[in-house]
Amino acid sequence: MTIADAAHAENGDWLVGNPTGLQLASALWIGSVGLLILGLQPVLLGALYTEGHVTGDELALVATAEMIAIAIGSAIVAMLLPARNMRWKSAVLLILLALANVWSAHAASADMMIAARTVAGLAEGGLVAVATELIARSRRAERIGGYFVTMQTLAQCALALLLALYVIPAAGSAGGFIVLAVVCVASLAFAVTVPGDYADLPKEENLVSVLTVPSITALLSVFCYFMFFGAIWAFLEPLGAQYGIYSWTVGLIVSASLATQVLGAMTATVFEARIDYRIAITAIGAVALISSLVLASGPGLTTFWVAALVMGFILLFIVPYQIRLAITADETRTAVLLVPAAQLFGLALGPVAASLLIKGTDFRPVPEFAAASALASVALLGLFVVVSRRRVVA
Repeated sequence: MTIADAAHAENGDWLVGNPTGLQLASALWIGSVGLLILGLQPVLLGALYTEGHVTGDELALVATAEMIAIAIGSAIVAMLLPARNMRWKSAVLLILLALANVWSAHAASADMMIAARTVAGLAEGGLVAVATELIARSRRAERIGGYFVTMQTLAQCALALLLALYVIPAAGSAGGFIVLAVVCVASLAFAVTVPGDYADLPKEENLVSVLTVPSITALLSVFCYFMFFGAIWAFLEPLGAQYGIYSWTVGLIVSASLATQVLGAMTATVFEARIDYRIAITAIGAVALISSLVLASGPGLTTFWVAALVMGFILLFIVPYQIRLAITADETRTAVLLVPAAQLFGLALGPVAASLLIKGTDFRPVPEFAAASALASVALLGLFVVVSRRRVVA
């Protein structure tokens, strides 16, 4: 079933509004453009480093600045701006992102690159909010969220392959950023088919509805889970090198992990309604914990492969269930709008926090930190369940 078919079949499942299949698909694509960089960072930033444009430390700053900016941009657009004139907002954000990508292609210093990617991140966050605002208005937000992560990951895989095999070998990192700018301009065709105005959600509290123990606990659970993956993803290559695994092999593992992320997203879309979100998040947290401990134990090549691919699969498999967690925490659905921000802050701060524990060339504390983050995510879910039950009794 296509996204358009699904939207047509589920029109009665919208809390407010009644978008067509084309409008839904367009909004999800606009949001996917905002998240393309997450799958392309290893390729683009690796090229920047190889070409000598940035040092290792500057590379980390570029990546972290952009992810934090995406989180801030998505929160600002979703929480502070009304869901009106979405076509114009989408078009303006796409143009701004295209200009930031062109700026990145011509950045003459690391500081300029950080500034360019920060501007890009703010625009990307706004584009993500175009999709999440519409997802929050669906009665089946988990399923639409599954379509969203599947679309964005497929796009990331296709573009990563194009850049790695053809664009960067011929035109370097600058060529990669120009391709991203072209994608933004081409996506203006989708901006005109996004719903003009999103119908208002039935809520009065807005930000106040998020400042509750259930909402905060739910978002912290999401944050900790993505800290787990962010730490592992950022240090996978040096961790593999410590165990005698060549960098080109780790690069192959990263590419295969993107493929398993697609598989995980598609599987979650099929099974999201059949598994209770509490069971799913707990089970996935346990798998994340075990996989992290495996990577900390000095595994051989085969075991390293398996652990990395399992982590790739569960990364996006969990997203629909995290959406359900946020909806359960806050019936006004304001918390759902902050799920992307919680995810991105986790991805950004996970590597920073893990790096504080590294001792010289020993990277084993990284997967140990990731294991603790996964455990914290499940513990926060348990706290959420306890608090929610007490609230219902009261």
